Amino acid sequence: MTSEHDTATPAAGGAYTGRVTVGGPADTRALPGLMVTKVAVGPMNNNAYLLRCPTTGEQLLIDAANEPGTLLTLIGDAGLATVVTSHRHSDHVQALAEVVAATGATTVAHADDAAEIPVPTARIIHDGDGVTVGRATLRAIHLVGHTPGSVALLYDADPAAPHLFTGDCLFPGGPGRTTTPDEFTSLMDDLERKVFGPLPDETWVYPGHGWDSTIGAERPHLAEWRARGW
Repeated sequence: MTSEHDTATPAAGGAYTGRVTVGGPADTRALPGLMVTKVAVGPMNNNAYLLRCPTTGEQLLIDAANEPGTLLTLIGDAGLATVVTSHRHSDHVQALAEVVAATGATTVAHADDAAEIPVPTARIIHDGDGVTVGRATLRAIHLVGHTPGSVALLYDADPAAPHLFTGDCLFPGGPGRTTTPDEFTSLMDDLERKVFGPLPDETWVYPGHGWDSTIGAERPHLAEWRARGW
């Protein structure tokens, strides 16, 4: 899902944009204490994010969505310590079994989605739990509505400019898909209370599909989303 609200701009001098395409190259950026590499995979244009601690070399993958060969090439010889599944939908787990078999990575997911994920979850997480990659720590934010156990992962080593991996809960232009009014209300309530409320406009948003955005680009449209109901 992309829109006129998307803030990622065309690459200039190799700067990170987050505008990856299936079959194209990954895009990498260096944050304080963390390297982020984004790649698009599969027929539903899923994003997978490889996080690397520059001090220890430990790596974590968010969503082994598809194309295990692409993901394993990206992981490389450094190996993979952890793979977090943002939610249980099948398009986010197509490569999970092969990635785990090849790397021995610890699987992580929220309690309310873990039973529906086709690979056993070794570590169950809940709202507020920390997930580490080397010396970096991300915090799980439970967002109910797209699925019961959807999680976003927040990296806020710099509280003035955090980074948020939102799975399918937040995209440029709106929240993730819901199927009932109650699910929509739940997701919007959680987004406003747990994301838009505490996080600054400078927060960078990495969604499960499509281009990146920021909280500041999306915040002005919250009332519009509420009114349209999706």
